[in-house]
Amino acid sequence: MTSLFPSYSDLDTILISSNIIANFCCEPAGWVETKSIHISCPKESASSKFLAPYTTFSRIHTKSITCLDISSGGGLGVSSSTDGSMKIWQASNGELRRVLEGHVFDVNCCRFFPSGLVVLSGGMDAQLKIWSAEDASCVVTLKGHKGGILDTAIVDRGRNVVSGSRDGTARLWDCGRSACLGVIADCGSSINGVAVGAADNSINLGSPEQMPSEREVGTEAKMLVVAREDKKLQCLGLQSRQPASVFLFVGSDAFNCCTFLSGFLLLAGTQDGNIYQLDVRSPRTPVQVIHRSGAPVLSLLSFRDGFIASQGDGSCFIVQQDLDYVIELTGADCDAVYKVATWEKQIYTCCRDGLVRRYQLSDF
Repeated sequence: MTSLFPSYSDLDTILISSNIIANFCCEPAGWVETKSIHISCPKESASSKFLAPYTTFSRIHTKSITCLDISSGGGLGVSSSTDGSMKIWQASNGELRRVLEGHVFDVNCCRFFPSGLVVLSGGMDAQLKIWSAEDASCVVTLKGHKGGILDTAIVDRGRNVVSGSRDGTARLWDCGRSACLGVIADCGSSINGVAVGAADNSINLGSPEQMPSEREVGTEAKMLVVAREDKKLQCLGLQSRQPASVFLFVGSDAFNCCTFLSGFLLLAGTQDGNIYQLDVRSPRTPVQVIHRSGAPVLSLLSFRDGFIASQGDGSCFIVQQDLDYVIELTGADCDAVYKVATWEKQIYTCCRDGLVRRYQLSDF
């Protein structure tokens, strides 16, 4: 397995540079101050930057925040919590804008459509809901799952969406007609994460057994990757729906999350702390396996030429593609960081401690 850090017993020199903050914690909104510690090891050609939150929002929810997203324009945030609420807030200062009410039980996932004006959510009530971010009205409810919905993905501009559920199925939905267009995968095991990506031309996605519905928009040449509770990571053609059209990979533990890095590279994180990087063209052997701790990998997000990962032990970090430079996002201590969202140079995290943290990045 690949380690992100050199062994400190082998280090001859540790250089501490940049701005070392005496009280390394977040300051009230409006303070303009770089808050970072940079540690490098020339011998090992490795370095890490520890970055404190620029702002912390503590008044959005009263309990653990399980999911969040930031609108495409960066103006709004949406989040869900174990306090039973889902809220829309001002991304700059955390000021509450809307409360989205309608799910019967906990809301597990929420995200903005590409327009930034509409929100998609999935809950333990086995329902998907589509909301107006402008007036908090629920404009569409999608029913068909037999178990709680754990993750969603939006296809292109959002006429179709994908959901993954505890009932073991991933479904494709027509938002305009509030209808299920089909079961894309039936796994027999809880689906913890889903991701949709455009496939490289070299990848054979298979052909659909019957003509796709005219209501399917943007599914052609798309891959769906499914993170499963039974330790399997499945990738298939979104339009072909063939169970083994791309690959089925068995990992070390339950897969919690997944994301695409490119048209042929993807990441997936497991309950026992492994992050697998796989090449869809030759998935039998991982490109690399990153392991920092045994804490569950809870979220993965493609970011610039690398990715952001968060874990159940409170760690949240940005990894560059060559693994030589890591940015640690501090502040969560040992509380799980459940989700990460970005807008330009700003990174937002949500945590078990009930806080949303906003980090401000300078150029890498």
